[in-house]
Amino acid sequence: MVISVSLIAAAAAAGGGAAILLGALAIGVASRRGRAAAAGGGGEGEERIGDHEVRCCSFDRGMSLHCCPAAGDPPAPAGTAEELLERARSLVPAALDAARAATGFGGRWKAIAARLERVPPCLSDLSSHPCFSKNSLCRELLQSVAATLAEAAELGARCREPPRAGKLQMQSDLDALAGKLDLNLRDCALLIKTGVLSDATVPPVAPAAEAAAAGAAQTDVRELLARLQIGHAEAKHRAVDGLLDALREDEKSVLSALGRGNVAALVQLLTATAPKIREKAATVLCLLAESGSCECLLVSEGALPPLIRLVESGSLVGREKAVITLQRLSMSPDIARAIVGHSGVRPLIDICQTGDSISQSAAAGALKNLSAVPEVRQALAEEGIVRVMVNLLDCGVVLGCKEYAAECLQSLTSSNDGLRRAVVSEGGLRSLLAYLDGPLPQESAVGALRNLVSSAISPDSLVSLGVLPRLVHVLREGSVGAQQAAAAAICRVSSSSEMKRLVGEHGCMPLLVRLLEAKSNGAREVAAQAVASLMSCPANARDIKKDEKSVPNLVQLLEPSPQNTAKKYAISCLLTLSASKRCKKLMISHGAIGYLKKLSEMDVAGAKKLLEKLERGKLRNLFSRK
Repeated sequence: MVISVSLIAAAAAAGGGAAILLGALAIGVASRRGRAAAAGGGGEGEERIGDHEVRCCSFDRGMSLHCCPAAGDPPAPAGTAEELLERARSLVPAALDAARAATGFGGRWKAIAARLERVPPCLSDLSSHPCFSKNSLCRELLQSVAATLAEAAELGARCREPPRAGKLQMQSDLDALAGKLDLNLRDCALLIKTGVLSDATVPPVAPAAEAAAAGAAQTDVRELLARLQIGHAEAKHRAVDGLLDALREDEKSVLSALGRGNVAALVQLLTATAPKIREKAATVLCLLAESGSCECLLVSEGALPPLIRLVESGSLVGREKAVITLQRLSMSPDIARAIVGHSGVRPLIDICQTGDSISQSAAAGALKNLSAVPEVRQALAEEGIVRVMVNLLDCGVVLGCKEYAAECLQSLTSSNDGLRRAVVSEGGLRSLLAYLDGPLPQESAVGALRNLVSSAISPDSLVSLGVLPRLVHVLREGSVGAQQAAAAAICRVSSSSEMKRLVGEHGCMPLLVRLLEAKSNGAREVAAQAVASLMSCPANARDIKKDEKSVPNLVQLLEPSPQNTAKKYAISCLLTLSASKRCKKLMISHGAIGYLKKLSEMDVAGAKKLLEKLERGKLRNLFSRK
């Protein structure tokens, strides 16, 4: 028995898959010839498939692009690109004849034949590229194509003889063959579209060693990105590994080479069968999201649903990377809405309750970002976010997690009375107050407290819960932002004469006077507003008169620029203080009259009245000296 030399030579170059399959063909032919000889019908020692004879020959074992290696990387394809191209082309007629002559499974063989007819044009398109012969991806693809064609010829031969396996096995083999052909055709088209053929051979423009190294790195990155879309799962696994290394070494090169197709390939790997591939794909996407330049591309390529599934049921590493990615993506309000629309709230809430410290913090951060979008707050509340955030404030593993929880509660309570009542009923007020007892009270927690004290809590509860001492603590120890929120909370609680008296007794007045010196215009404005409100209590007004800094600080707030929004409150405070001769003298000595003349021209309320008082006092002082 003999098999065509051209067919076996191509199979040997095509790799182990083709070699083994043609070995099976040779065994089948030998078996059939033996049966014929035993029956007295000895032949001429050869078998024909259509017009192409199949002869036996020995071959070396290789490996195709679409074979999964047992260990390590596959060896480089044997032969040049031109040789591999010719071998693949020589296998097409035999494969086509075998497909057309096969008996049984007519519909499947017809579909396979249609795919085989598309192979020669694809090979022509590939070979017509000017850089065809200089890229290893081309050689690997041609090796894979040759292996698939040899398999088609072998299966066609098996379908012309008595079946050695059941129909289901043959049906499965034909479906697998169709899948391999589809993959070969797709890979061929993608290889041309990715532009990697040209990139692999573009020399660096600058002759310097640095420029050469940069050009080589860029070429390697583009080849890695191309391999994400071409070939079998193991090849893509190795490409993801290489891409991770490239991102850590030179993120800029990877980002500049990244295209829509590459991102789509990475997103598809999030649903790969192997958990390790899913983890590594999630790690790459996490790095891309954290770079801040790919958010819209990730979402447009459908990354959200598989990321949310990873959060629900992924491995420890995959879940962690997916949550961090969602946290980064949710900073965009549009993407935050999309996450809610894809049912991403419940998995994030579950992570807050059961996850490790990193995942829990990232999930809390993502929910905080979602809560900043007003129209999704009710949906968050329906998933039980209030209780979860209160629990995080009490029992969060890391401080960052508690801060995210406080920010989330601040957003939830910013404009919704129902959510304010829900936070109070879940014990949120006590948790916030306990959180504020720390050495560095956070602005977010004070902001949440400010939102709650306006309507959800009675004055008696404010006193019994110890709200006022916490506000004093924030005014002493907090950041400017936290102090501003505390001053705003004081404005809200000071709705009655009794509360104003209590606020003054807790020592708030000198702290608010100090806040009038803040660089932030918003902080100065709210401090002046709080002082103006509290001065209606006589005891508080006396405290302000005694404070040496009160008049100078308030006069500075008369500055007439449009950016100064505290001037109306400063005028109100100074009008109250103008009953004191000492305070009037201080106002005049610090230049209040000049400011007030400009403010009177601008028709600022109270400016003209205060100016008249000061000028009368100045005139009396002049006459008294004479």
